[in-house]
Amino acid sequence: KKKGLYVPVCFQVLLQVEICELEGNIFRLKINEAAPLRARYEVPDVLIKEPTTQRLSISHKEAGILVLKSVNEEYKLQVTANPFQIELQSTDGIVLSMNSNGLLYFEHLQPPPSDRYTENKEEAASDSSKETQEDLGLWQEKFGSFLDIKAHGPSSVGMDFSLHGFEHVYGIPQHTETLLLKNTSDGDAYRLYNLDIFGHKIHDKIGIYGSVPFLLAHKPNRTSGIFWLNSSETLVDISTKAVFLALSLISPQQTAKQRVLPRTDVRWMSESGIIDAFLLMGPTAFDVFKQFAELTGTQALPPLFSLGYHQCRWNYEDEQDVKAVDAGFDEHDIPYDVIWLDIEHTDGKRYFTWDKKKFQNPKRMQELLRKKKRKLVVIVDPHIKVDPTYTLYSQGKDKGYFVKDRNGQDFEGICWPGSSCYLDFTNPEVRKWYADQFAFKTYKGSTNILFVWNDMNEPSVFRGAELTMQKDAVHYSSWEHREVHNLYGFYQQMATADGLIKRSLGKERPFVLTRSFFAGSQKYGAVWTGDNTAEWEYLKISIPMLLTISIAGISFCGADVGGFIGDPEPELLVRWYQAGAYQPFFRGHSNMESKRREPWLFGEKNTQIIREAIRERYVLLPYLYTLFYRAHTAAEPVMRPLWIEFPGKIDTFGVISHCLEFELNIFEVKVSHDKKKAQKLCLGFLKVMLLLNIPVFQRGGTVIPLKTRAGKSTEWMIDISYELHVAPDTEGYAKGELYLDDGHSFQYLHEKQFLHQKFTFHKQVLSSSCTDEKGQYLPTCIVERVIILGLGQQPMSVATCLKDGKEKEVVFTYDTKTSVLTLEKLALNVGADWEIHIK
Repeated sequence: KKKGLYVPVCFQVLLQVEICELEGNIFRLKINEAAPLRARYEVPDVLIKEPTTQRLSISHKEAGILVLKSVNEEYKLQVTANPFQIELQSTDGIVLSMNSNGLLYFEHLQPPPSDRYTENKEEAASDSSKETQEDLGLWQEKFGSFLDIKAHGPSSVGMDFSLHGFEHVYGIPQHTETLLLKNTSDGDAYRLYNLDIFGHKIHDKIGIYGSVPFLLAHKPNRTSGIFWLNSSETLVDISTKAVFLALSLISPQQTAKQRVLPRTDVRWMSESGIIDAFLLMGPTAFDVFKQFAELTGTQALPPLFSLGYHQCRWNYEDEQDVKAVDAGFDEHDIPYDVIWLDIEHTDGKRYFTWDKKKFQNPKRMQELLRKKKRKLVVIVDPHIKVDPTYTLYSQGKDKGYFVKDRNGQDFEGICWPGSSCYLDFTNPEVRKWYADQFAFKTYKGSTNILFVWNDMNEPSVFRGAELTMQKDAVHYSSWEHREVHNLYGFYQQMATADGLIKRSLGKERPFVLTRSFFAGSQKYGAVWTGDNTAEWEYLKISIPMLLTISIAGISFCGADVGGFIGDPEPELLVRWYQAGAYQPFFRGHSNMESKRREPWLFGEKNTQIIREAIRERYVLLPYLYTLFYRAHTAAEPVMRPLWIEFPGKIDTFGVISHCLEFELNIFEVKVSHDKKKAQKLCLGFLKVMLLLNIPVFQRGGTVIPLKTRAGKSTEWMIDISYELHVAPDTEGYAKGELYLDDGHSFQYLHEKQFLHQKFTFHKQVLSSSCTDEKGQYLPTCIVERVIILGLGQQPMSVATCLKDGKEKEVVFTYDTKTSVLTLEKLALNVGADWEIHIK
């Protein structure tokens, strides 16, 4: 302070640090100002509940050092005061340290410059003009022609975390990048900032449609995770280096190589908010998935129809077009479940309406689909056309439900309808009102087979800075958009899913696809990778993109089959269908400038291959639905990288999936397999040359439930019989499971209307038994066929044995060339306990 002028200087502001242990091997670190000028934004609604804390006890204390130990005494936290640093130690050594590189920063909130400078500006001008100019520059920022006014000044936060012994890190979607995160020391940081990027570039670290600030680190004996709970623009820098062990930790037996350990430093930097980090200690990958789900929730159990094939285009023109496409699937004997309508189905891009000329009787159209046991999905974007005669706009305006600009007026931007306002989904009152718009009496022309697609919800603002909303727009409780940006789509999907549940009086499961997402979006539905391009490289990159989204908690994910932009050559389209058939969300989609590409438009040969790929999907639905049950109840990803299944095999740590190389006419694929060497399980690789078929490899030790054939849609397949594929491991053992319910309601949850059956193959006996006695669902369907792979010798006899002790001989065939045993006409109830004895 001099001459009445407060010169902007760096001065100490007290920060409050909270460290606690949570149930389930999780630690939480929160850093905030002890006495901020105003509250700083803390992300609400993402955590499913306030975590239960456990009391850390003091293990050691001395000047400037505090050592805390966990409840089970497996972990210690050493907190050093100067320099501030935290080390998280297990019984095996340091797992993770915080601020070990001294990169903690926390821009404290300050009064505006006008409040800090005296009125005597002339007197101060001579010696403070530079400081004043620099200070003011922190309060406003130019992006092209856009001016971002920071009403509360700069407020960024950041911290570094060091992962000791780790050199492989994954996660932090969404980017068009490899599964294994790259070192960013010499390039751009990974950016988490939801943006509408049409035809996004490949191998680019810019943020695209969704953000999950969750990173996993893996080494052979441990998986750990860091969840950085912050919804503002975030950058993540990654640096992997070799670190020499301290002399005190080196034993004479260690080689020079063993005396050097890898270390990955991860630096998180967010524009605003607080530091709120969750440290997930695993120690296995599946433990980490459960820990993340304990915080943010598990994948919602989808209705069965949504796991079938979806046919979409921008746009199917009218009711006749919908009818013709639907009939085309039947004519060409191709299964499908859902047809989609993009923005052109509305009255002038007014959502919750219909174009009165093109869709004169939407209910009748839906009834025709219902008779075919199929569904309809329509698009509902967050921008609302500025039109006083449009009920949704007039009500939203009257109620004050739109996001405001910095001057307190309704924020207006340009999107598909032209001038548009944007609903403030951060406001719970707005979300409730929005959910009510899906009621059948309000959404005229809708029926209970209509489901929803939330697009453009980053939010997309044409002619906006980076095609999104300005950061100084104002939301509920006066929070700036910069604070909540990455939550906008999360909240719209939440409100939409709630609306679909409410319209059924809480009885039916919703289906909502969203383009923009955040941590926890898995609770509300599905996501996809956005506007991809009809090129081979986009098919290739879709696999690591989906794997990354999957391990970040969102199992229900997919990529537009064929590529949204452009026209795929026939083989690319065929290959994309073959890949999409084995991915969680399976939708063909294209934009309005692309040629029509229904599956039968590329010649009979290609139609046949696509038909077989889609049928394969439908035959696999019992297995896929069971995987989603596991995702829903145990947080196990439906689509997984190899390293999760082979956590000790370093060769798998960088493998993106089964598809590694794409070439015209031929795929060259490396496939991992187990083989015994010196009595130890080792990982090897085969090269498989493909033509236009799909080689499917079943892992030894598994039993896979399938349907014996595909139907026209999932609902047509309820009574189709099952078959089991048994692949014993080298010890002759295999296991599997089957989950069943009605496929559409919440009765599995409220009324225990489900069946969970376990299959075990051991000592030449295949058994079926109930794994959850609480289940009350009684299917009438049967297991008709069992195929056992790799059976060493032809059996003498095969017999079924029911619970009542009755035995029945089974007619079987055995292929001596392939060692495959096939059992037919079994007629065993899928929900009963039984055994098959092979002698």
